[in-house]
Amino acid sequence: METNKKRQIFILSGQSNMAGRGGVVRDNNTAKKYWDGVVPPECRPDPSILRLATTLQWEPARDPLHADIDTTKVCGVGPAMPFANALVRRGVAGELGLVPCAVGGPAIREWARGEKLYENMVKRAKESLKLDNNCEIKALLWFQGESDTDTEAKAAAYKLNMETLIHNVRQDLHFPSLPIIQVALASGSEYMEKVREAQKAIDLPNVICVDAKGLQLQKDNLHLTTEAQVQLGHIMAEAYLTHFHA
Repeated sequence: METNKKRQIFILSGQSNMAGRGGVVRDNNTAKKYWDGVVPPECRPDPSILRLATTLQWEPARDPLHADIDTTKVCGVGPAMPFANALVRRGVAGELGLVPCAVGGPAIREWARGEKLYENMVKRAKESLKLDNNCEIKALLWFQGESDTDTEAKAAAYKLNMETLIHNVRQDLHFPSLPIIQVALASGSEYMEKVREAQKAIDLPNVICVDAKGLQLQKDNLHLTTEAQVQLGHIMAEAYLTHFHA
């Protein structure tokens, strides 16, 4: 490992598919959900990949990355570990720091400036830089919107709400060119296509949209399977390497 390279930080935000539901299954006998504990090779820990815990300390990253963040739900495999491992395999030098901030369920209005989720994301991102002077934020990975597909009004407001979030987080992190990789939805309710259109229509500098549609869903028709999460992680890594990695 090149010790002179800055730790490269990636903010992980959005809702359940970013928090990770791969491998989360329902026990028909107890009606409870649990993570099956299966970690694909693409998600295995690596000494160069760290995560920021709720204690605001760096620790080795391993799935479920959001277990202490999305605490009211069962977390499993998400796209971030395959994303980070893909960067390592492609020769990205130095340590990678993952900052989990995603929580299952919230609509985008709950990510507005001043709301708890948004303020916690900004706080965690800032704290990740304070822990070590040799760090820099490289991108925000965003996968959210399923909860905005249930009414036409929420779907119609999505584009403006997302553009406002991008403006606010860049301003609050003092990073006007912050790269953002946004995932277009793979699932949702009646107005899913309207939200997808809004996501793909965002035309701001350093904002890339990758598409999750067509990736395999679990039986709930909402959450990506473990295999699909691995695929998405690779898609996001390719987007980052193509558009943002010098």
